[in-house]
Parts: sequence; C-alpha cells; structure tokens
Amino acid sequence: MKKITLFSDGSALGNPGPGGFGTILKYADKEKIITGSEVHTTNNRMELLGVIEGLFALKEPCEVEVISDSSYVVKGINEWLSAWIQRDFKKVKNPDLWRRYIEVSQLHKINAVWVRGHDGHVENERCDKLARDEAQKEKDLL
Repeated sequence: MKKITLFSDGSALGNPGPGGFGTILKYADKEKIITGSEVHTTNNRMELLGVIEGLFALKEPCEVEVISDSSYVVKGINEWLSAWIQRDFKKVKNPDLWRRYIEVSQLHKINAVWVRGHDGHVENERCDKLARDEAQKEKDLL
C-alpha cells in the first residue's frame, strides 16, 4: 500500500461566505495540488471538502496521513465519526459531507493529525494560501 500525505486547509470569507480549499497530496517526490471553492459556505465545510477531494483523487487504496489545522476534521475522523454513524448523523453539522467522506475513505487506511495553523508548517501555510486565494476568487465574482 502506498503511503500518501494529504495536507489540506479551508477558508471562508465570512462564515458563511465565499470559501475555498487547498489540498496537497504527496507521494515520494511527487506532489499534486487540488483546489476548489463555493460561493456560500463555511470554514468547516471547506476544511472537510479539501480532505474529501484529496481522497477522491487517489486512484488506488493507500495509507493516508491527513495533516490539518482543523480540530473539527481531525477529531471527526479519529474520534467522532463512528458515534455519528451509529446515530445516523442526528444533530451533526455537514452530514452530507461526512457521508461523502465515508464513501471516498473506504478503500484507504486513514490517520488524521492536527497541526497548529499559522505556525510555520510549510505545507499547511501553502494550503492556507491556496484556500484563501480560492475564497477570494469567489468573493471577487460577487
């Protein structure tokens, strides 16, 4: 199984407001950048969507280390998800995205790791800029 590192960050200008995500997939010396945006969204949705789109881009089962500055995403993946599934996502925010996460994550072995945002972590800073740039593009279209 290939070992992939998935770095991701999300941004919303206003919460809700125009938002974007930036994701970097790394395997050995290869790197793939994935970005996206929505016109009306929240920061947490963009944080999670970045992880989903990164996992969706993988073409085979992988061991994936997800690096994020979002406690919501990291704890959701590592701690809360099984309980949310048991109660069919009642009183859970963003159940549509969590269901998509389950679909795209099934083939992979995933561990999520939290890093402090805006603390000099190179890939996290790059993802933050990608996410903010995507959100700004949406805002500029309004």
